[in-house]
Amino acid sequence: MPPRPPRPRPVDPPTEVIPRIEDDYDDEYYDDDEYYDDEPNKAAPPPDSMARKAVRGFGEALITMGLVVLLFVVYEVYVTDLLSAEKQEDATAALDSEWSSNVVTPPPADPNRQSKLNLIEGKAFAKMYIPVFGNDWKFSVVEGTTDKHLEIGPGHYKDTAEPGEAGNFAIAGHRVGKGAPFNDLDLLESCNAVVVQTQTQWFVYRVLPMSSEVAGWASNPKSKQPSCAGVAPLSTTFGDAYAKTVGQEIVVPTQGEVIAPIPHQVGATVPADKQARLLTLTTCHPRFSDKQRLIVHAIETKSYPVANGFVPPEMTEG
Repeated sequence: MPPRPPRPRPVDPPTEVIPRIEDDYDDEYYDDDEYYDDEPNKAAPPPDSMARKAVRGFGEALITMGLVVLLFVVYEVYVTDLLSAEKQEDATAALDSEWSSNVVTPPPADPNRQSKLNLIEGKAFAKMYIPVFGNDWKFSVVEGTTDKHLEIGPGHYKDTAEPGEAGNFAIAGHRVGKGAPFNDLDLLESCNAVVVQTQTQWFVYRVLPMSSEVAGWASNPKSKQPSCAGVAPLSTTFGDAYAKTVGQEIVVPTQGEVIAPIPHQVGATVPADKQARLLTLTTCHPRFSDKQRLIVHAIETKSYPVANGFVPPEMTEG
């Protein structure tokens, strides 16, 4: 049988190029707001009234003022603490250096013949401790009570007695910010110790009985405690001139007589040997306000000469 001829292959028709359809559908879609906007056109809102503008402006002002006050509080309470801590550290370092480089003969044992300190404004001359506030409560005391001085630490009122002298050794300190050395001054109780150290001596002062304790102090069991030895209402030991001098009081800022040699007795003529040896601490009251002053009065009960390695036993009463 002869071979079959090959089957012819079908031929595809030529591919035609589909021409691009030109229309303006897309442009019309996006250009015609009515095509895609389902909501009808709204009229422009009316302009704010003067009252609404005033309320909005007042609210914005309050927010701004609140932020300013908050920043001020943070600065006063925290930032100034850090700045004062550095200044206090520098003052203490300078005092330690002075004490270590100058050899001073201790004063005579006679308490009526205390040697005068070389007091220079803005310079530390003593250290103060309040054991009941803890071992870490200690500050160098500078001469002067201006804002600049109190940024360093507690400041000695010029022209008041020196440590250990008859009269009134008066110290001021901040209660909030700038180190706040007297933040807890209101927590002091009668007979609590306040220890002051100079280059040559330690002086122990104890808080006087509170006004509520004066009348019954003799029969008060607290008066028999060892820590209260030498503590009594001053009117019973130094006379009526001291009748207003108690452990703690609140006064207005104009009552500067609280730091007089005999508190509340400005111009009193009492011989030095008849005056008590007082320590007065002053600070603002209440906290975050300077409308009043918190005053704490204490009396010297003991003194010790400075000696290598010696620390007064009162320092352990915390």
